[in-house]
Amino acid sequence: MKDPHADNLPKSVPIGRFYLRTFGCQMNQHDSERIAGMLGVRGWQRTGDEKEADLILLNTCSVRRHAEERVLGRLDRYRREKKKRSQLIVGVIGCMAQVWKEKLWERFPKLDLILGPGSFARLPEELEKLFFSGDRVLIDRFEDTDEFFRSPSSRRSNLQAWVTVIRGCNNFCSYCVVPYARGREVSRPPGEIIEEVRSLGERGYKEITLLGQNVNSYRGEDRGGDLVDFPGLLGRLNPVGGIERIRFVTSHPKDISPALIAAIAELEKVCESIHFPAQSGSDIILKKMRRGYTRDEYLKRVQELQLAIPGIALASDFIVGFPGETEEDFARTLDLIREVRFDRIFAFAYSPRPKTTAADLDDDIPPAVKSARLQELLALQRSISLENNQNLLGQVVEVLVEGRNRKFPDRGEGRTRSGQAVFFPWKEGMEGRLVNVRIERATDLSLFGSIIFSRRPEALIRGEK
Repeated sequence: MKDPHADNLPKSVPIGRFYLRTFGCQMNQHDSERIAGMLGVRGWQRTGDEKEADLILLNTCSVRRHAEERVLGRLDRYRREKKKRSQLIVGVIGCMAQVWKEKLWERFPKLDLILGPGSFARLPEELEKLFFSGDRVLIDRFEDTDEFFRSPSSRRSNLQAWVTVIRGCNNFCSYCVVPYARGREVSRPPGEIIEEVRSLGERGYKEITLLGQNVNSYRGEDRGGDLVDFPGLLGRLNPVGGIERIRFVTSHPKDISPALIAAIAELEKVCESIHFPAQSGSDIILKKMRRGYTRDEYLKRVQELQLAIPGIALASDFIVGFPGETEEDFARTLDLIREVRFDRIFAFAYSPRPKTTAADLDDDIPPAVKSARLQELLALQRSISLENNQNLLGQVVEVLVEGRNRKFPDRGEGRTRSGQAVFFPWKEGMEGRLVNVRIERATDLSLFGSIIFSRRPEALIRGEK
């Protein structure tokens, strides 16, 4: 896709090599693909070596303190590098830029650019001004996102693609900085999304993942003025040619509707998998988190999903050590994990985030206790994941072959419709194909097996639990 501004750029605009490092979620990863595409059509060349870069950009995350600390460590290093190379341009973009703003300049006076995710479309223009004026730039406005949605992408894969359907979040959970970093919800028009997916299918992409902080909140207006909800969008994407699989992240538990469950169950290309963060198994903590549901309501969603879609893979997020979390609260979380038997989870120790209401609470759980609880929770999930995977021994699963494993070149690798990693003997010409693999060995993270035939199986691609 050609950038509409490319022909209008002054011929004297400096270009060179840029280094782009991404921190955080899939949304950040996809934003970086678009940023790389925007710079690429303007003549910039991407490099994987920051030492040879004329421009260094850090696309940042503020959801957890650890991600911010990694960025600050790099900026310390770049401050020393700028003393050696006075022409080097360093910018912080993304969520951390939006949340920290001038504080970044206070700590790193030589930082050249601070630009939040609401203004990504302006990045090339602001770089142009920066190069000509030499003045530092801070842009933190939430602007019309259509131009950024339409910008070209330099995608990392030629088989799997991320497609943003909604940006921002309206939920304001007490611990979460996303509404402040990415703004309120903005849904893309369904026609624009369908056209992007159709283009991907024509170019050989087999799998798409629809992205949003809460995809369930999607409400896009079509050309006729009618509102299309997320299940409706899935229904419109299912017939698109070339695409074999449709995934989506993330779903808020309170917004999982009967229509969404029916879409997963009935639409052929929508994968039998859902990521819906529970965050805690304690009603007391869920209320403090402002999650909008109870433990029983979450379990009701689990039961509805498992009844309508036997074998569905369930994934979740958890926060341990939230302010006021007692041993009993934590035990309730462990019990929830035992009852649901998630296929995979992501879990983190709580850290206060700026601007959030939870930051005003007493962070009263000692770091050692947070760490111990986190390790106990992860150990429990590893044992459950292992048992779930071992239940697949001898079964046949459908795998989209992603390519040859870099570490073990005699192995091919791919994923099931439920998202599990599968390894099998490699043969040339397999990449991009859907194959059937009989599972012969399992760990808590991966499945290993042999290809038995290449046609798509009629049976469910994931065995019963």
